[in-house]
Parts: sequence; C-alpha cells; structure tokens
Amino acid sequence: MSAEDKNKAIVRRFVEAHAKGDLDALMELLAPDFVDHRPILTQEPGREGYIQAVARRNAAFSDIRFDIEEQMAAEDNRVVCRLTLRLSHDRSEIAGFAPTNREYEMTHIAIYRIEGGKIA
Repeated sequence: MSAEDKNKAIVRRFVEAHAKGDLDALMELLAPDFVDHRPILTQEPGREGYIQAVARRNAAFSDIRFDIEEQMAAEDNRVVCRLTLRLSHDRSEIAGFAPTNREYEMTHIAIYRIEGGKIA
C-alpha cells in the first residue's frame, strides 16, 4: 500500500470514528500537537478541546453520518476530502440552541495533514 493510500485510509478511519462518536479512536488518530484551524463552536484549542467538542456534538445530535463524496491525496502528506454531514438535532441543547428535531445537511471540504500516521 502506498503512502498516499495509507494516509487516505487514516482519514477514512477518522471520519468513521467521528460519525460513531468513538472518542477513543479519535484520540488515537489525532497527533498530540493536533491543531484544528476551524474550531467547532466554543472549542478549546488542541486535541483535547477537539474531542470535547465532538462529545458535545454527539450529545446533542443523533443519526450522525459523514459521507466522503471525494477523496484525494495531495502534496506533503495531505489528504483532501469533500464530505457531506447529515445529523438530527434531537437530543439536547448546543451552543444555546434547544433541539429542533430537524435533520441538517452540510457539505464541506477538509484538508488533513498526516504526520507519523496521525492527523496533525
């Protein structure tokens, strides 16, 4: 398996762990010095803040699905994904918003940098 294929597999595993709310897998896949350049809500910087933000999201939303629409290896150990996120806000308040019981769909592009087999 090429380095590009390995990096793509790491990102796929990360996306799957996100959808399942598998915080242990996320912790394993994120580098200790991980930096998120588009923080979620009131997220603290770094790996622990990211994990806490995912836990808050999963406490508020159900039926969380991430679909990788397109995935490309790029230069310098980067993987680019076009993703569609679908989720239902039906569990608890988040960021001051009460549950709406509605399903939401968002498409975004994420660029992941892989260092030492982890997302940095």
